[in-house]
Amino acid sequence: MVFLDSRRKKQLQICLQKLGLSDTKSVSWKLLDLALTHPTISREHNYQQLEFVGDSVIRLVAAEVLLETYPQESVGEFAAIRSILVSDRTLAEFAENYGLDRYLLMSEGFAQDKIGRVYWLADAFEALLGALYLSSHNMDLVRPWLDPLLIQKAAEIHSDPARQNYKDALQEWTQGEHKILPQYRVIEQDKNQGYEQRFFAEVWLKDRKLGAGYGRSKKMAEQAAAKDAFFSVVYS
Repeated sequence: MVFLDSRRKKQLQICLQKLGLSDTKSVSWKLLDLALTHPTISREHNYQQLEFVGDSVIRLVAAEVLLETYPQESVGEFAAIRSILVSDRTLAEFAENYGLDRYLLMSEGFAQDKIGRVYWLADAFEALLGALYLSSHNMDLVRPWLDPLLIQKAAEIHSDPARQNYKDALQEWTQGEHKILPQYRVIEQDKNQGYEQRFFAEVWLKDRKLGAGYGRSKKMAEQAAAKDAFFSVVYS
């Protein structure tokens, strides 16, 4: 395996700079390169094993951050918040924030698969954590930049009465108040509308429209519509 030409190493250095890591003496560039190599590039040399390690890293750091930030909360509350913090959707959001896809080596055809984007972004983010942890076998390369992300996201979740699952919260309300389920109407928009607005959803209760929203997938559009309904009708 040919390892790290100067251009690739420069890419990886820029990636770490975006994380806010200035001291990179202990970074294993080989591991970092693997962490940002998708299986479509190499079946043998890719991020899958590092992703496995990174899954444990994010769960441990999230647990420590929650314990440090909300020491009076119950274990049940910790588990509920952590499940969102370590979800593919949240990790993909973190990856998007740092433009991680710019440094990920993958086949062009697979990169254009927008439906699977959340999953491979989340995988790459976990692999990145795995590579940084294994570089030093401690959290020195992880917690300085990951903690603020988790603290901010945990605060959003902690203050959200629906725990960011607005479909379930809205369904619980409609069943309790009206004994019926809400109905979603989803349409796929013209592609010129943009990736983030690919689908448009409305949520109805009998003949009453409760809310509407956009999303890159049908499920995300439905969640956006449910969120609109939840805060305008249920939690107003």
